Amino acid sequence: MEFRKMRRFRQQLTTSECNAILSIATSGTLALLGDDGYPYAVPISYVYADGKLYFHSAKTGHKIDAIRQHEKASFCVIAADDVHPSEFTTYFRSVIAFGKIQIVESEDERMYAASLLGARYNPNDDAGLKIELEKGLPHMLILRLDIEHLTGKEAIELVRKD
Repeated sequence: MEFRKMRRFRQQLTTSECNAILSIATSGTLALLGDDGYPYAVPISYVYADGKLYFHSAKTGHKIDAIRQHEKASFCVIAADDVHPSEFTTYFRSVIAFGKIQIVESEDERMYAASLLGARYNPNDDAGLKIELEKGLPHMLILRLDIEHLTGKEAIELVRKD
């Protein structure tokens, strides 16, 4: 599949800028095709590693049903959202990843991703993370979004500043 080119290409972020945003942001919105063809978008924490996005999830629910039905997904992260009322605009910077999402089956990859997630949100507590993983990993799913297309955009006002 060929993804659309950005209409306002001057505002497009580079791949390295997109990667940097994904590496530092802590949450985004996962968009899936849900029940009866309705879009289902859910805010979720994540970790970005090896060019992939990893999420953790309960074993059942709307998100998991949607993933089992349709593997295509997108994930949006907003890195800047600075409202400028006097200009009637927002200085924004955001990234959208498009790809295929799946439930990770490999125990090694599940442990790897869960460890990355745990360390991301509770750094410097290896002992606590080990206990949490032993207790919690059997009761959760690990999801992986394999990125096929990555795009980022910033407000024209930010482009003009550079």
